[in-house]
Amino acid sequence: MTAPLAGIELGGTKAIAVLSDGEQITARHAIPTGAPDETLGALNGFLREWDAERSLAGIGIASFGPVALARNSADFGHILKTPKPGWSGVGVVRLLLEGMERPFRLDTDVNAAALAEHRLGAARGCDSVCYVTIGTGVGGGLLVGGEPVHGAMHPELGHLSLRRVVGDDFPGTCGFHGDCIEGLVSGPALAARFGMPAEAIADDHPGWGKVAGDLGQLAAAILLTTSAERIVLGGSVALGRPFLLPLLRAEAVRALGRYLPHVDAETIGEIVVLAALGDRAGPMGAIELARRASAERPD
Repeated sequence: MTAPLAGIELGGTKAIAVLSDGEQITARHAIPTGAPDETLGALNGFLREWDAERSLAGIGIASFGPVALARNSADFGHILKTPKPGWSGVGVVRLLLEGMERPFRLDTDVNAAALAEHRLGAARGCDSVCYVTIGTGVGGGLLVGGEPVHGAMHPELGHLSLRRVVGDDFPGTCGFHGDCIEGLVSGPALAARFGMPAEAIADDHPGWGKVAGDLGQLAAAILLTTSAERIVLGGSVALGRPFLLPLLRAEAVRALGRYLPHVDAETIGEIVVLAALGDRAGPMGAIELARRASAERPD
């Protein structure tokens, strides 16, 4: 029997705790992401229970951002300034791991999902991967050489301001930038744009053409700036509206204007794809972080 690993996917609306034995998930708990103390306290309870039953070999934490990832920084493991009420400055690592001393890795939820798709899903065999989630927010995780990209912070692709679709005057909903890509195509942005909850919008609504145009601009920008071999799309909007995929692919090719020799109408279908793991990408990515943390533990 292999040593157990635990993973936490801390999302903006839902948090998931999973326990694995190898690649097999053996336990799973999902709770709403509410007040920080309540949410993180409940997740800590799951971790401590599992650790008491069988000592955990590693813990992976995949958190919504922005989050401080540099271990030598004073705010390591803290959520940075965020529009999510009550969460700015919260010490996620401290509260999640209270009373425990196990190897752990922290990363963004999108970097973790990229790791999962790279190892088990739609990006296997690729050296450079960009995972984009389109749901409550828009986030991007980037891998180069199979490793998540970190720098001064971490990629924040959802806040890119891109060329707008001609004739689209929707001002966007982002509290920081208005019509950045998150302000244009996230679930809350779609509700504001269409005047109804995102899940109620009919697939044949003509407004989806503008959304596909925005997403195609995002895909083109990613290919130009990161040279990713594959862009993997996840999140409720991307996975729940698969008809958007061919539309945004066509817009990405148009936007690139044949500048990238490897991207055309035939190859784009292999470059921009939907997540193979679906909504399991985040939890499985947290387990991959735990696996890597366990491998780093001294003998």
